[in-house]
Amino acid sequence: MTIKILGRYIIADPSICHGEPTFRGTRILVKDVLEQIESGMAWEAIIEEWGGKLTRDAIADAIHLAREALSVYDPEISTEFACT
Repeated sequence: MTIKILGRYIIADPSICHGEPTFRGTRILVKDVLEQIESGMAWEAIIEEWGGKLTRDAIADAIHLAREALSVYDPEISTEFACT
């Protein structure tokens, strides 16, 4: 099985966390970080929580990919949130 490059900072490697999306070079699951954002946690606190293994750019990449996934589900979503 091959590694899927999902974003600049995000991969899905079958040998890491059963192939779930993680941040490159870590075992940090993207879904865990998205849950932290959803709970209202500040990005700097998330970075600190993960021992500095993440960057603001990596977190932004996760949000971008989540938004892309939603736009595949419903293309109108990407335009609905563009001007809020």
